[in-house]
Amino acid sequence: MVGKKVAHPVDAAKPTDENRLYIYTEHNFNISIISSPYLIRTEKTDPNDFTRPYNLYLDEFDETWTTKIETFDYVIISAGQWFFRPTYFYLNRTLAGCLYCPEPNVTHLTSSFSYRWALRTALRAINGAVNFNGVAFLRTFAPSHFEGGPWDKGGDCVRTTPFRRNETVLEDYGLGIYSVQLEELGIAGEAGRGTGEKLRLFDATKLMLLRPDGHPGKYGHWPVANRTIPNDCVHWCLPGPIDAWNDILQELLIKEVEYKSIVKLFYFF
Repeated sequence: MVGKKVAHPVDAAKPTDENRLYIYTEHNFNISIISSPYLIRTEKTDPNDFTRPYNLYLDEFDETWTTKIETFDYVIISAGQWFFRPTYFYLNRTLAGCLYCPEPNVTHLTSSFSYRWALRTALRAINGAVNFNGVAFLRTFAPSHFEGGPWDKGGDCVRTTPFRRNETVLEDYGLGIYSVQLEELGIAGEAGRGTGEKLRLFDATKLMLLRPDGHPGKYGHWPVANRTIPNDCVHWCLPGPIDAWNDILQELLIKEVEYKSIVKLFYFF
């Protein structure tokens, strides 16, 4: 058996920075984690409170990550759950609508509307990165598993075993977001043909749909006296399901390396 050892990276980010940079000096390998929950340029309506609605500029890049695309070999886009929060939508710097806002004179739109625009803008940034010679993976939506009610009305996730394939189906907002992802990735893939195929699908949706046992539930927060905290049936903190993402990503990366080797061999001959 080949021996294995743990590699300990250098955390190069400042403690107060919400973005992280891990440097594996032994392997000439870096991992950057960039916080961009809406993928596009956003601003808080209250600078001191992230729970308040955000303004989403749906057709504008979030330059915290789009200006760095060309420095990476691989980019993984992952976003979804934040789009169900109250938000205001801007197109061409003009208010175009909102989600869950109180103003009656503003057009009320859906989360799929904002997500489609945001994802289209993000994929346009990748296709437009002329010197980006790597590939970008779109990791698809990981569904929540609230049962017995919504997240804020008693919904919970208490299952301790996976679903069988015929026990559940993707529906409602989860199906809507997943459909948008597949459609927009296909559109962006066609748009990028001829300039290098930069986009790949990392499909986690169908796998995670079957794993209601992977959420932290009521154990996702420290207990607070005299305060009721919603059960966390969105995040994936328990061992098992989330570990599979690393395995899938590793296989996808291996395929990319093998593909590039074949292409180089083809051009050599």
